[in-house]
Amino acid sequence: MSFLLPDLPYDTSAFGDLISAETFDYHHGKHHNAYVDKTNMLIADDAALTGASLVEVITAAKAQENKGLFNNAAQIWNHSFYWKCLTPEQQAPTGKLKAVIDESFGSHKDMVAKLKEEAVGHFASGWAWLVLDGDRLKITSLHDADTPVAHDMKPLLTIDVWEHAYYIDYRNARPNYVDALLNKAINWEFVAENLDGNGASRADQN
Repeated sequence: MSFLLPDLPYDTSAFGDLISAETFDYHHGKHHNAYVDKTNMLIADDAALTGASLVEVITAAKAQENKGLFNNAAQIWNHSFYWKCLTPEQQAPTGKLKAVIDESFGSHKDMVAKLKEEAVGHFASGWAWLVLDGDRLKITSLHDADTPVAHDMKPLLTIDVWEHAYYIDYRNARPNYVDALLNKAINWEFVAENLDGNGASRADQN
């Protein structure tokens, strides 16, 4: 069974100038779709990967040997997860998530500042991540298409820092893009679901 480009969980115009419809058209409709098409092409004649989930493809021996397969499959997963991390309705962490953030970083404000620093300071293309490490939260970044699911990390939130994620709307001003997302567009309900173990699997596909 082939992988499919997932629908966005909101309209492409939902974020206004924060993330333009043109950015979604290119980022989701062209970049993300290209990873889907390439992955399907690379596994088309591989009986061992027929019916495999994205995580199974990413962690398969073939993907470890074939960097092209790993990169494209991982980019499907990362992007599918990223779209769910965003919402046009501003929120704030509550309940258990807020408590764990406060315990791990001191406050939500301190966590956002640290995640922004990681995302802005990441050299070249990649992803900034909030992950669960044991019973505490950790901020890290991974290069290019690399993904926490290949490293036994539990992803809670990601910020895409490839230039195609922000160049149309913010040109080369990555700090402005990261700041806008972290302060106005994060789906903290989805992050909370990931903390509880009910959200991240929805970025996978069978």
